[in-house]
Amino acid sequence: MYLSKSRYCEGVQCEKILWLNENKPNTSDDNGSEAILETGRKVGELAKGLFGDYTDVDYDTDINVRIEKTHNLLKDSPNVIAEASFAFNNNFCSVDILKNDADGVEIYEVKSSTEIRDIYLDDVAYQYFVLTSAGLKVKKAAIVYINNEYVRGSELDMAQLFNIGDVTDIVLEKQDEITSNISRFSDLGQSEPDIDIGPHCFDPYPCSYWQHCTQDLPTPNVFDIAVMQRRSKFKKYYEGKISFEDLENEDLNPKYLEQIDFELHDREPKIIKSAIDDVLNSLNYPLYFIDYETCQHAIPEIEGTKPYQQIPFQYSLHIIEKEGSPLKHKEFLASSDDENIIETFARNMIGDMPEDGSVIVYNKAFEATRNKEIAEMYPEFREDMDRFNDNMVDLMVPFRERNYYTRQMEGSYSIKKVLPALFPDDPELDYNELSLIHKGDEASNAFLSLKDKTPEEQKPIRKALLDYCRLDTLAMVKIWEKFRQVTDDVQ
Repeated sequence: MYLSKSRYCEGVQCEKILWLNENKPNTSDDNGSEAILETGRKVGELAKGLFGDYTDVDYDTDINVRIEKTHNLLKDSPNVIAEASFAFNNNFCSVDILKNDADGVEIYEVKSSTEIRDIYLDDVAYQYFVLTSAGLKVKKAAIVYINNEYVRGSELDMAQLFNIGDVTDIVLEKQDEITSNISRFSDLGQSEPDIDIGPHCFDPYPCSYWQHCTQDLPTPNVFDIAVMQRRSKFKKYYEGKISFEDLENEDLNPKYLEQIDFELHDREPKIIKSAIDDVLNSLNYPLYFIDYETCQHAIPEIEGTKPYQQIPFQYSLHIIEKEGSPLKHKEFLASSDDENIIETFARNMIGDMPEDGSVIVYNKAFEATRNKEIAEMYPEFREDMDRFNDNMVDLMVPFRERNYYTRQMEGSYSIKKVLPALFPDDPELDYNELSLIHKGDEASNAFLSLKDKTPEEQKPIRKALLDYCRLDTLAMVKIWEKFRQVTDDVQ
């Protein structure tokens, strides 16, 4: 079997992935890797200049052309080659950064992660195998990764942004393992490998063939239990306790058993009036229903931010000024070229919530943490950020604590599950009816994509962002109204 470094790493995770990619790729349900790949590409491009001037081997050309160009560049040592390409038998790799010295070469594998993971060691060890088998002397093997403690100044400091981990000794220890794995991968037969599901389906990466490999399991099954730790699910799976019927009388967390019970016996909704009243009684007008959308940059673009820091770029705000007042809506969506997005976001939010009312959110930890970060970056906003956090009320709590629960929530307290459970026939509250953007990661990726688009191309995306975020806060208003309704009904 022909192997690249990515295919080798797939085989390390599970040989069935290799076989399915070759024989049944249409059974893959991969639907979220584009943004991750784009982040990796951007980090990789920046890192190419880590050691100064370099020569790039064009990744889009034929493999043989790339190998030949690399061979010619190696003659010009010392130099730095990006995407240097090599082959040995049916094994191929491109090295992100190759330092080519008179007495040998150094391999630098670039990752957009903030730590060195075991699979990265497999990646570099495979490259070492290919290069040394092709006759090169490899002096050093290293992994370049993101320093998440780096705080950007006015200019980007690459030496501070990247950490470099020397993994040469580990790579050398793995060479027998590499040889054994390559031999085993080359012997994959015509039939799908008989490999059962297990923790390897999610480690080091979620496998895109999960649906294919679990298609014969009963529905619902142990893997549908919300919040339950994965290792606990696999423990029950290996014990043969897979269906909800199998699990009904097991010694499990009461919340897991409650989900199973509601599913099997179609129980009536559970509503603990006192817990919901506690939420309602904690509210003070004006009511500010607010939701933030954020994005992350592996390479920090804003002075004072760290890699992968959550950057708030949008909010939706529904306001009820006093009992019986009409619902008002305000919103903010940053310009994609605003170099002070966080400051602009905060100023607009403070202007839109001037009074000392309840700040109502869904999942308090997220918005509260963003407010603390804003206060740290901009001390002039601290008083208002503290005010928001002191007045914050989390509508998620009754659902998380199972004080309000229905079968349709399927054990989850995510608003994406709660809303259709409470309002099953309202198209206005259906995220599936939205165009382009239906969940948070799509919103983040959409905003990040705006920089590369013309104003005309941005229009439908910006509208979709506004529509999506607006639904999040409208959903909270509807949940608040439902709380008032059900507590009145229970009385």
